[in-house]
Amino acid sequence: MTSRKTVTGAQSGQELGLKLLQSVREMKARKFGRATQIVVNEVVQARQSTGLSQSEFASALSISKRTLQEWEQGRRSPSGAAQALIRIARMHPEVVLEALA
Repeated sequence: MTSRKTVTGAQSGQELGLKLLQSVREMKARKFGRATQIVVNEVVQARQSTGLSQSEFASALSISKRTLQEWEQGRRSPSGAAQALIRIARMHPEVVLEALA
């Protein structure tokens, strides 16, 4: 009975090794099972263009950090005035940085 488990274990170990080797070959050949693409929304782009943290950017816009997070994650949308500020921040990040100085 012990020898049977050993053979089964060896076979499954060998199969696992072959599967891992095949996976490595596929990765090297850039054949992926799935590829995830993340679309960064305008709010994230604006904040990243300034180089500010969420807390700093929220402070610059006079909003809470939580509100900014909701906007960045797409759960809420900024109002018209906030959208204008975000557009300015994205196009001219230096203006936001200057306002903080």
